[in-house]
Amino acid sequence: MIRYDLKSLPANCLSNKVEASPSTMRGRDALRIALDAKIRAGTFGIDFVDKPSFVLLPDIVTDARIEVDICARLLPDAPDYARGFIGLAYRVQPDLSAYESVYLRPTNGKRHRPEPPRYQRAVQYYAYPDWPFDVLREQEPGRFEAAADIGLDQWHRLAVTIAGPNFDVSVDGKPTLHGEGKMESRSGRIGLWVDIGTEGYFSNLSMETR
Repeated sequence: MIRYDLKSLPANCLSNKVEASPSTMRGRDALRIALDAKIRAGTFGIDFVDKPSFVLLPDIVTDARIEVDICARLLPDAPDYARGFIGLAYRVQPDLSAYESVYLRPTNGKRHRPEPPRYQRAVQYYAYPDWPFDVLREQEPGRFEAAADIGLDQWHRLAVTIAGPNFDVSVDGKPTLHGEGKMESRSGRIGLWVDIGTEGYFSNLSMETR
């Protein structure tokens, strides 16, 4: 079992497109992660939106169960399409050219009572670079996203189990999303991922390799 309390930035991490610092969120010590200023001022679809924006942990992982506590807030300058995007990247390749990811959209969670179809889009899988959320939604609607009882400014436990091509996602212990991933590589590093408009907090990560 590999564990990170994330009260500070772990040694030998790589920050890509993001800034990270120790912080406190709702009484808990955590690692705060947000896109850096240059990326936030960049271009939609080029600098952000399902891009490699994460703190990359040093461990190489193949099959594993990864769990982490996450909490998201919207930044004051968040665009109107921001949803509090926060989650995990996995099987990140050494040159950052490919990876898979599961993330939450807290404002699409049931606790915010969004209008349809948003309430069905609280949890999202995607694979960089060829399978961003919009391509998956167009070509295989409903297969790679799901509803969840989540919200902003609240801690949630995200668990992603990867086994061969398959992934299983649970949120706060409740099975949420299952599927066959789009990426051929079966090993890589783990990233703490955020996207545009998000102030993300991460705590208490564990990885059980299999």
